[in-house]
Amino acid sequence: METQRQKKIGGVIQKDIVDILQRAAIQGGMTGILISVSKVNVTTDLSIAKVYLSIFPNKKAKELMEGIRSNQPLIKHELAQRTKHQLRRVPELLFYLDDSLDYIENIEKSLKGEENPIENRDLLPKRKKS
Repeated sequence: METQRQKKIGGVIQKDIVDILQRAAIQGGMTGILISVSKVNVTTDLSIAKVYLSIFPNKKAKELMEGIRSNQPLIKHELAQRTKHQLRRVPELLFYLDDSLDYIENIEKSLKGEENPIENRDLLPKRKKS
């Protein structure tokens, strides 16, 4: 369970990281890419922040995540400049790709009947007899 302090720091980081990443994408000439921060989890000692990113279109997500991870020190420095009056120390940033939208899309496809496991038995995993 997150404390109020963790939630507050997570919210501050989330708001500023979105602005930093969107501005960097525009300056880098990447138009038509939407980067959003879906969630930020901060550890209880406030030393690590796990940042979950949702990137659209999804086909450029892996390439973009590698670039974000390689530029992590620059992102942390920019975040420190923005939050210097709110945070004493900026937590270490760990970036993860949020795949919850893909998961939801797969569930919707299954519910619509596009992939019916009753009619197409190949969709079900084979059971092993022990």
